[in-house]
Amino acid sequence: MLKNYIIIAVRNLMRHKFFSAINIFGLAVSMTIAMAVIMLVADQMSYDRFNSRRDRIYRVVSGYVNEDGSPGDAITTSTSAPPLRQELLEKYTGIEEVVRFTRGFGNSWLEVVDYNVNVPLGGYFADPEALTFFEYALEYGDAATALKKPYSVVLTRQAADKLFKEENPLGLTIKVGNLGTYTVTGVLKKTTRKTHVAFEALASMSTVESLRTQGVVVQDLTQWNNFWNTWTYIRLEEGADPAQIQASLDHIYRDHIQHPAKPDDARMCFHLQHLLDITPSGLFNNPIGPSLPWIFVYAFSGLAAIILLTSCFNFTNLSIARSLTRAREIGVRKVTGAVRAQIFTQFLTESIVVALFALALALLLLVALKPLMLQLNFARLFHWDFQGGMMVYALFVAFAFTVGILAGFFPAVVLSGFEPVKVLKGFSNVKLLSRVRLRKVLLVLQFTVSLIFILSVIVTYNQLSLFMYRDHGFDMHSNIAVRLNGSSAAALKTELLKYNNLTNVSAVSNILASGFDEGDSFRRGPEDSEGTYIHQFIVDEDYMTNLRLTLVAGKFFPQDGGASNKNFIVINEKAAEALQFKTPLDALGETVIYRRDSTSKTIIGVLKDYNHAPMLDEIAPLALLVDPTRYGLVQVKYSGTREAAIASIEKSWVAVNPGLKIDCKDVEGEVLKFYELIFGDAVHILMTVASLAILISCLGLLGMATYTTETRLKEISIRKILGSSDGALIYLLSKGFVMILLMAVVIAVPAAYFLNSLWLELLPYHVSVDLPTILLGVGLLILFGVITIGSQTSRAALVKPVENLKSE
Repeated sequence: MLKNYIIIAVRNLMRHKFFSAINIFGLAVSMTIAMAVIMLVADQMSYDRFNSRRDRIYRVVSGYVNEDGSPGDAITTSTSAPPLRQELLEKYTGIEEVVRFTRGFGNSWLEVVDYNVNVPLGGYFADPEALTFFEYALEYGDAATALKKPYSVVLTRQAADKLFKEENPLGLTIKVGNLGTYTVTGVLKKTTRKTHVAFEALASMSTVESLRTQGVVVQDLTQWNNFWNTWTYIRLEEGADPAQIQASLDHIYRDHIQHPAKPDDARMCFHLQHLLDITPSGLFNNPIGPSLPWIFVYAFSGLAAIILLTSCFNFTNLSIARSLTRAREIGVRKVTGAVRAQIFTQFLTESIVVALFALALALLLLVALKPLMLQLNFARLFHWDFQGGMMVYALFVAFAFTVGILAGFFPAVVLSGFEPVKVLKGFSNVKLLSRVRLRKVLLVLQFTVSLIFILSVIVTYNQLSLFMYRDHGFDMHSNIAVRLNGSSAAALKTELLKYNNLTNVSAVSNILASGFDEGDSFRRGPEDSEGTYIHQFIVDEDYMTNLRLTLVAGKFFPQDGGASNKNFIVINEKAAEALQFKTPLDALGETVIYRRDSTSKTIIGVLKDYNHAPMLDEIAPLALLVDPTRYGLVQVKYSGTREAAIASIEKSWVAVNPGLKIDCKDVEGEVLKFYELIFGDAVHILMTVASLAILISCLGLLGMATYTTETRLKEISIRKILGSSDGALIYLLSKGFVMILLMAVVIAVPAAYFLNSLWLELLPYHVSVDLPTILLGVGLLILFGVITIGSQTSRAALVKPVENLKSE
């Protein structure tokens, strides 16, 4: 029986090639997007599955406590306090091992002096047990001992290939900026296994104390108030209860954190997060590697579902519209003994066959589109590779069956329910709610969704344009940032200023408004127990001139201030308000206590507010401080051409750092790149979805227009003989479809306005869904719709009547 159903399905597809092509292509396009999402989710769900003890591994994450000091439930950051390791291992049971990764080694430039090689690599300091804990296999070296000694480093195979000519670099040394010289003690095997811990190099944790003693780093691994730099992982003993470990973490909070030694120390409690819950993740701060948040998984899945539903609407629409041509077939089958279940199965089989044909086409489209998808910022950021295995392809087949059932279920129910007596006499259109025709409802829904996406694309593009071109309050143009990578800012600055086309050079910790965020607590005095969190940048005396900032009170750091400038601080207007000064003038001469080193800083100036952070948030309180040990780059203002400026900068760099590779970027490019990263993909994805939605909707409209004109050809010919003009006939055939477009506009415009206003209101600087935006979106929809309708109605109206009335 099933064989007969399949044969009938294939014959019907071949008999109605045009409508079959519309159904197969529409489903294939939507299935391509849905299959890409399936591959994405499968990719994200594959992280850390290789670990044989994954069911017993947890990460300790942190969250702020309740107002009464009791542990809270919300998770803020994926990091935790570094002393947790020793405390858990020494005082609590049920724990087999604890390992940590800590910042300080990442984004460093690793130099192999003998080979004149200098490349940037990302990594962490790690405990000796980290390699065996996560079951990282080493190609060279011993995983159990590779990270035991200070100044030891383990490289990935890819990192080793960048640095060394030798296949086995064990025992060779690399220089890491100002962090010293390290001996290579291990090389990881190249693997396709995926882990959420992203690194190219791991250095021994015992190195941190040595660097702190030398004053190179300020990290103190014994401090309980340092919640932001260390990731802690626990492996429970067999049979241990996670609830017991959570109780131990709550006990540690009460012992060491609930009553801090300093009033302005942060108070955070700890929570357990299972290893397999890390990727995909919640929206936590400080991820140790790129982990796609669940909200994006839901968003992508939702977009794919919407596109898929529009294709299913097409299938349903055309199947029901073509029911007239098969009504008598169904009636005859029922008269000869077929029951409803058999006819239902036949039509469902036909839809599944269509879905399987669509699957084959979708696989070809997926292969063709894969390079484009890999160019997305999100794909690069989260290391998507869209690699499919047997499990993924099995999911594709199951997905195709599901789509076939979803698309064909309602038509199968409707068609199998025909009564033989009625259908053998004739058949009227199926109606929804007895009055509204189902096919029109589905077309309205399709074009409503399409218009919502079109308007969303325009709004998102306008918002991106606002961020890109709005005045940030500082001059980012003709400015190049040069990473110091451990070299001397003063020496480089002196060399740069020898060139006339380099007009200003300023040392700074990081590029502003590019997504970097660092801050600390400042107190008005000992009586200020809470303190005020203020964003901070470490700058030099030329910073204000370099960015053309404006003072509203006081002065900037004096050029001849020297070491005394470390005792001063310059704040913005928001910081003056946050510190509860009535006016900027009132802040001048006042002192604040800096939590980082407990020193007093005298406020000497107040700057006019500017967007020192990306414009996703309101301007926040800001403090500028001078500390030559914390400069990360110099910003070079230039005149003339960029090429000439780069040439001057490179000559200066070679003079100060011979053999060290330069890393320079445009300040403007880095600022705007942040917005492109956040909103650029959103524009591209929404534009793709909108294009697919309108394509699928127009295919459905094309099919319906074609079917309608074909069934009314004789009527059109008779009207033409009786004197109707071509224009009148086109109007007659088109007006129903134009009404569908107008109904979609009436529904979609308020919906799009509401949905886009929801997310726009979350931004302090945003565009509005204004009349020009709406008119542009509606105009595009009407244009596509009218072209689609007109292509069929005009053809039908221009056909000679005799061609359609020969049989009469």
